[in-house]
Amino acid sequence: MPGHKMPIEIMREMIYIGFVMCLPDKWGFAMYTVTLLALIREFDLKLLSAQVDITDKALAHAEINRPALQLAGFYDYFDSDRLQIIGIVEYTYLQKMEVDQRKRTLQKMFSYKIPCLVICRDMEPFPEMLEYAETYDVPILGYQDTTTDFMGEVIRWLKVHLAPRITMHGVLVDIYGEGVLIMGESGIGKSETALELIKRGHRLVADDAVEIKRVSHQTLIGSCPEVIRYFIELRGIGIIDVRQMFGVESIKATQSIDLVIKLELWDEAKKYDRFGLREEFMDILGNSVICHAIPIRPGRNLAIICESAAINHRQKKMGYNAAQVLNERVMHNMSEI
Repeated sequence: MPGHKMPIEIMREMIYIGFVMCLPDKWGFAMYTVTLLALIREFDLKLLSAQVDITDKALAHAEINRPALQLAGFYDYFDSDRLQIIGIVEYTYLQKMEVDQRKRTLQKMFSYKIPCLVICRDMEPFPEMLEYAETYDVPILGYQDTTTDFMGEVIRWLKVHLAPRITMHGVLVDIYGEGVLIMGESGIGKSETALELIKRGHRLVADDAVEIKRVSHQTLIGSCPEVIRYFIELRGIGIIDVRQMFGVESIKATQSIDLVIKLELWDEAKKYDRFGLREEFMDILGNSVICHAIPIRPGRNLAIICESAAINHRQKKMGYNAAQVLNERVMHNMSEI
C-alpha cells in the first residue's frame, strides 16, 4: 500500500536505531553485557556454587581482577565490578590463614557484591566461600587449567564481546586482506562497487549496515547484522544472495577495518589530493582510520580504484610510500640543477 514501508525497510531502520543508546562510557557509546552462561559455555567452567542462580547474571567489564591485595586487607582501589580470579597464590595465602581470619577476609570481599569468582587449577572452594556465595548471591566457578592461560583468553574474549560498537551505513569488503569500508550517500554506487570487487575475487563482509566493534585502541572489527548477512541490495534488481551466487569463497564473517573510502560526486570547485603526501583520517569510536575521498565521475572504474587504494595502503604499512619516493626523486633532481 502507498505510504506503507516494506518489512525489509522497517528492519533496516531497526538495525540503525538499535544502537542509538545514551549510556555513560568514556566515548559516549553504549555499554554491553555478556551472560555468565555464555562464559561458562565458552571456557567449559564448572558451577561450584549450585545454590546460586546464575540465570540473570552478567559481566559488563572486559577487565579482570586478581584480589591478592584485597585478601591482604587493602580495599582502597578494589575493582569489585570486574570478574574476580583466584589463582594458586591467592588460594595458598587463604589456606595458611586461621579459619576465623579467613572467614572475615572472605566475608569482606564477598560483601562488595562481586559479579563472579573463578577458582583456577581445579582447586576446591573453601567452605566459607560457599557460605558467603549464597549469602551475597555471588556465583563461584571452577577452571581446570592455569590462571595465566585463563586470564589471557578471558580478557581477549570479553574485549570482543563487550567492545563499544556502532552501526554505520556503508559496505565492508576484504581486498587482498585489507578491510576497506566504502562509504557515501545512498545510491552513489557502493553496492555496485562491492559486487564488482566480488567478481574480481574479493570478499564481502557487510552491505548497507556495518556493525563496528572497537576491540582495542588500534583495532576496529567490522561485521554484518545476522539478519541481512551476505545480502546485497541493487537498485533496479533487488536483493541478491552473494553466498548462493558466488560461493562461500566470496564472503567473510568479520574483518578488521584498515581503510575508509568515501565516494562523493565530483565537485569542480573542490581540490582533490593528487599526490597522497598527506593522509586524512576518520574517527570511528575514538580510533583514527585512514580515509580517502574518491570523486565519482563517468568512466571511473571504482573497483580498480578501491583495489589500488588497498594495495597502496598495504605497501605503506610495509614501509614503501610511492608518493614519498617520487617526492624524494623530484627534490633530488632539483638539487642537481
